[in-house]
Amino acid sequence: MTASTGAGPSGEAQIPGGSDPTPAASGRGSVGAAGPTTGVPGAPAPVPLPPGVVEGTSSSQQKLVFAPRPVYHELVRTLRAGGFEMLADLTAVDYSSHPGRTLPAEISPERFEIVANLLSLSTVRRIRIRVQVPESDPVVDTLWDLYPGVEAMEREAYDMFGIVFSGHPDLTRILMPEDWEGYPLRKDYSVGRVPVQFKEAPGPR
Repeated sequence: MTASTGAGPSGEAQIPGGSDPTPAASGRGSVGAAGPTTGVPGAPAPVPLPPGVVEGTSSSQQKLVFAPRPVYHELVRTLRAGGFEMLADLTAVDYSSHPGRTLPAEISPERFEIVANLLSLSTVRRIRIRVQVPESDPVVDTLWDLYPGVEAMEREAYDMFGIVFSGHPDLTRILMPEDWEGYPLRKDYSVGRVPVQFKEAPGPR
């Protein structure tokens, strides 16, 4: 099933609410409210999306958008002002072993992706943001100034994948020792072997 994209009072494209998936679309659109309150008095106003943001196929009343790196921070700032007061999760993905994944035609695949999930608790909305990050320049803007709680999430993505968050106040390792070499969740990271010794374990028989 698909949902059509309607036009708002100004003629600007808008995403209607409801549980039907939304087909991929390009251009300057807006994120509407998910659920049966869309289009009725008192429903939250749609949030306009910056130019270049591409709407993806949504499911389970969760909107999905693909943001170019240059407008990533602007998009999240717009959504924060539009009522998405919580960043529930931020992580990274290494797609080097899955280069043929399905993406909108407007999006060029890169090795890494940043995935951020925002929630609006006051209006019961959810949106997922995916950002392509090239291996040759794994840098994106931090969201710490918008959601301070993302500080540890971005540090983990840096620690495990080597993605740098520009403007982060303390971009240091959080799981691995500071002198650790490499990024353990990269697909090309060599899996080593650490011998484990148990206290008072019996010797070889």
